[in-house]
Amino acid sequence: MDFYNILLNAHKGFGYLELLLVALFVIALLTTMFGFSGKVNGFLKKTTLFTMIFFHIQFLIGLTMLIINFSKGMDMGSVMKDSYLRFQYVEHPFSMLIGAVLMTIINKKVKSNDTISLAIVIMGLIAVGLFTFAFPWARVFGA
Repeated sequence: MDFYNILLNAHKGFGYLELLLVALFVIALLTTMFGFSGKVNGFLKKTTLFTMIFFHIQFLIGLTMLIINFSKGMDMGSVMKDSYLRFQYVEHPFSMLIGAVLMTIINKKVKSNDTISLAIVIMGLIAVGLFTFAFPWARVFGA
């Protein structure tokens, strides 16, 4: 098995774990916002931290795979003409990058504040929305 296939399998495996972590993050975020009157608890802090860490791991693995693919001779002209390749090599990485940046900001806000604001919840939902958009559902679950 070559290096690219190892990265691909790691990227897929961490993707399943990331789905679980994102679901836990959404539950913790909404529970904190509506159930605890906005007071940050340990569960929200831990799920935010681990979701952010795995977002970053996923992004770094994916970026390495992207560099490997483009070093094999792919050109952006052919990528932008094909909707599947455009999603895989442009929309997916860019959406995940923005989601990872938002999760980093959210983690900093959750760590440093005793309560969460509506802005943090909205940023969290945008990050989850970007993750949901960019997740390759058809390839992972064979839909």
